[in-house]
Amino acid sequence: MFIDNFYNTSNGKISFSRQQASNFAKQVADDFNPLHNEDAKRFCVPGDLLFSVILAKSGLSKQMTFNFSGMVTDDIELTFPDEITDLAIIVDDNKKEYLSIDVAGETTKNIQLIESLTQAYVNFSGHTFPHLLVNLMAENNVMINPARPMIMYQSMSIDLHHFDVEEIELSLSKTTLTREGKRGNAWLEFDLKSNNEIIGQGKKHMLLSGLREYNQDNIDDIVNRYNKSKTDYIQHNNSKIS
Repeated sequence: MFIDNFYNTSNGKISFSRQQASNFAKQVADDFNPLHNEDAKRFCVPGDLLFSVILAKSGLSKQMTFNFSGMVTDDIELTFPDEITDLAIIVDDNKKEYLSIDVAGETTKNIQLIESLTQAYVNFSGHTFPHLLVNLMAENNVMINPARPMIMYQSMSIDLHHFDVEEIELSLSKTTLTREGKRGNAWLEFDLKSNNEIIGQGKKHMLLSGLREYNQDNIDDIVNRYNKSKTDYIQHNNSKIS
């Protein structure tokens, strides 16, 4: 599977190099969150990469909920299950928890279906900022701290009606943002489709910190920095090819 290029396996444990995690974020998810840069001081492995590895190793269940509880760095070895029948908890050698997965219903290991869902979801999720969250913050007159823009991936869930498809597409259905002081909870709900038929639903939950009143100039600055990071990366890679 394509995901095999983005993690390492040794003695039954899985780990991620900074280069692998950063390449996944930028090349697969089109995600230029600075936390996933190879030289980031607070580097962390993308949650979407953990999600992708879980599906590749453990299979796809009709109902799945992923709850993220810790930031995975490049020096951590994790144990991933080959099968999940009810609940699985991803831990390191010190039993520290990073991710829990609840599953229910039928499970499949159909590679084509899993890769199709993985790529559809990761492409959607990687575009959370700025494509979706900026509009959502503007609608609610709040924004993240421009000096330290923190958006943390809390959880995601999917509910598939059946597996009798080969390709899956994803489309946004609803966005919600609730505020509790300086923290906010953002929810992105989506439909899973095949041949224009809705075959399931899903939801992504993020925690926004340092909320304050919306300011367009500050938002523009955050977005410009994000876009510059993407442009610089593309130009750097193009120069290496040429």
